[in-house]
Amino acid sequence: MRNVRDISKWTLQDKLGQMLICGFDGKQPTVGIASLIRDYKLGGIVYFRRNIGSNDEIAALSAKLQAIAAEASNVPLTIAVDQEGGMVARIDGDVALMPGNMAIGATENEKYAYETARVTGAELRELGINMNFAPCLDVNNNAANPVIGVRSFGEVPEIVALLGKAAIAGYQASGVAPCAKHFPGHGDTTADSHYELPVVAHSVERLNEVELAPFRAAIAAEADAIMTAHVRFPAYEPSGVPATLSRSVLTGLLREELGYEGVIVTDCLEMKAISEGVGVAKGAVMAVQAGADLVLVSHLYERQKAAFEALYAAVLAGEISEARIDASVARILRMKELRCGNVQASEGAASSGRIGSEAHKAVAREVCEHAVTLVKNDNGAIPLRKDWSTLVIWPEVRESTEVVEIIPQDMTLGKALTAYLGDVEEIAVGLEPDEAELASVLARTDSRSYKQIVIGTYNASFSPGQIRLVKRLLERNTAAPQAERALITAVSLRNPYDLEAFPQVDAYFACYENRPAMLEAFAKVAAGELPAKGALPVTLRI
Repeated sequence: MRNVRDISKWTLQDKLGQMLICGFDGKQPTVGIASLIRDYKLGGIVYFRRNIGSNDEIAALSAKLQAIAAEASNVPLTIAVDQEGGMVARIDGDVALMPGNMAIGATENEKYAYETARVTGAELRELGINMNFAPCLDVNNNAANPVIGVRSFGEVPEIVALLGKAAIAGYQASGVAPCAKHFPGHGDTTADSHYELPVVAHSVERLNEVELAPFRAAIAAEADAIMTAHVRFPAYEPSGVPATLSRSVLTGLLREELGYEGVIVTDCLEMKAISEGVGVAKGAVMAVQAGADLVLVSHLYERQKAAFEALYAAVLAGEISEARIDASVARILRMKELRCGNVQASEGAASSGRIGSEAHKAVAREVCEHAVTLVKNDNGAIPLRKDWSTLVIWPEVRESTEVVEIIPQDMTLGKALTAYLGDVEEIAVGLEPDEAELASVLARTDSRSYKQIVIGTYNASFSPGQIRLVKRLLERNTAAPQAERALITAVSLRNPYDLEAFPQVDAYFACYENRPAMLEAFAKVAAGELPAKGALPVTLRI
């Protein structure tokens, strides 16, 4: 690898290439991504689910990309991924998938934050991935937040800071660069920056007390990188531009006031908050002028090339000094010296048994078993009776969005409970059931008598159809003769706020995700095999 002291000998193109991190389609290097590495000296890659095959395929892809970079510049690539755990994980096949942040927040255990990050980082390294866009340090104190939710450790800044700092240490212990996000905080928004430009209108005093607390901890932990938020903060930037493009936020606040010396990474400039505002090319220039070191353009080759060319033109025109570029490249190369060396991405490493090992999966199981949170238990609904007939209604993710990904998995709520209960029937329902599906589900519940009903919900606070289903079950149950009524237990499988829509249920669990390890942990708790140990990391208004 080139020494940082040699950057004065690099061409401007060599330097600018290091400041871009780009994505592509497929499980093999495309012509476009290979061209960016060879011709533009691209320094970073980001993987999405579209790039993910078997462990051997991922490792082979990483090795191929690094080989192209070695030939083009002899500088290793930063290869990054969003492997937050829980509901945001690009790799969820034959790996030890860790619980997400809010599940860890429910344990309030910094050891779990450290261990889950350490295990995740160790497995990513085996796959040739040397940066994780995690942990998410947003303080989720807004129940209406459509994009953060369970990606946050919770609503208490001190807990988010404690667990975030531990996660950063875990990633670094494994040799992976953590990237804390989304600075200065995306937790108190009601809009999703994938689609529009949110605003956090709080005062400097409030932002300093709440939103910034976890990032101060990340800076103290010497986090390798911090990712920006495409969010407006009028208290810091009255012009209305988002934090990603604000010199007041990135240089004035993050660099100068908070003293951060690591790499500043933009969130993807193709998100509509930027791409449908100033545009990707101009956004790249503004982000670097603001103080960003790494510009993330995740998808389209033409936009990636346009970002590079816009930066090149801006330097030639004197809009960005070459000294400013040198400072960013020096920071990036320091991070690469720490995290990008000795990454053994090979088929042998991926098949060695170190990925998805029993010891690693045991960490996930233990955390899940400490995270399951019993919020309400009236009328003796829990533990579930093993000799009663049980109906389970399973919310099935059928369509992907930026926030909700289709996750094919054999384990369901009903299958998990079947291991402990005798007579279980399960019905799958969509995340936004229409009247016809509601009628079908309710008709099936009429076909026989159930003594207990377990209904899973998935972000029901954003789904009128799910709320209608639970309320109609409750209404019909209340109207039935006492002897024919069932005990109804609701289980939130993403955001825990769902109870606010139907507080009349007999029992309510917050499980924070619908991943297999969490479903199995829930079943043990619901059946009385384990005590409920989790504590709600957020406040419910009931």
